Amino acid sequence: MSEHFQAVLERPNLIAFVILFLCGFYTMVTSPNMIKKLIGINILQTSVLLLLVTIGVKANAGVPILTTADVASPDVIDPANYVNPLPHVLVLTAIVVQVATLGVSLALITAIYRKYGSLDEDEVLQRIE
Repeated sequence: MSEHFQAVLERPNLIAFVILFLCGFYTMVTSPNMIKKLIGINILQTSVLLLLVTIGVKANAGVPILTTADVASPDVIDPANYVNPLPHVLVLTAIVVQVATLGVSLALITAIYRKYGSLDEDEVLQRIE
């Protein structure tokens, strides 16, 4: 059991991911205020981005940009010496989706507030019925 605990302590990024994920999830589930729920969703999304960046890191690896000398002798190219760019591209795409989601959510929350005069989920549900 101590080996598992030691392995977890050696990865502070994963500990930060779990803490941020749980904080965002808790805020999203327990708060009746829609703005607080939106903040919880953003914290949760940011924690997932942190996880993707953490997965994409490789020790002692370089950027996968090849020079003309590397292309001239393709037998020498070792993929273990390069970082996989796919997780970083996914993070950039997820950031764009996160910003778009935030903008649409804020517009919907503004429309709900103008129509019902409250941001409390329970009050809005009572006024709808």
